[in-house]
Amino acid sequence: MLKSIRDFFESHIAATSTPSDERHSIQLATAALLVEVARIDSQSTEDERSAVLRAVREKFELGADEAAALIELAEAEMKQANDYFQFTSLVNRHFTQEQKLRIIELMWRVAYADAELSAHENHLMRKIGDLLHITHGDYIAAKMRAQSAG
Repeated sequence: MLKSIRDFFESHIAATSTPSDERHSIQLATAALLVEVARIDSQSTEDERSAVLRAVREKFELGADEAAALIELAEAEMKQANDYFQFTSLVNRHFTQEQKLRIIELMWRVAYADAELSAHENHLMRKIGDLLHITHGDYIAAKMRAQSAG
């Protein structure tokens, strides 16, 4: 399965580094962060998985099949990752502060999708907020927007 997902992305990415290559890397990094919120407490619910799919489709304007393939690849990447820096560093390099704040808000929506915020989810959100250099005020505002949207 992983090979077919990688093949999917390789068919859309040239052998050399291109803007398309960077776009896919950024999409993968963002999807990996969203996926991690759903899986961090070992109780990934259907509501959380649906929230990840909605967030990926909304953020990158992808079709259902493309979004599902991206999420599968993100899940595989996250399982192999040693830390979050490889993902957050890409986001920091390529996204504006406003775009990073939007990612935090989407992550909060995933965390609140099952109507239960675990200590693991809360800790992850704080850690990613710090790694993305989100101010405390912006972090709380994104959290409140996500709560009211749910």
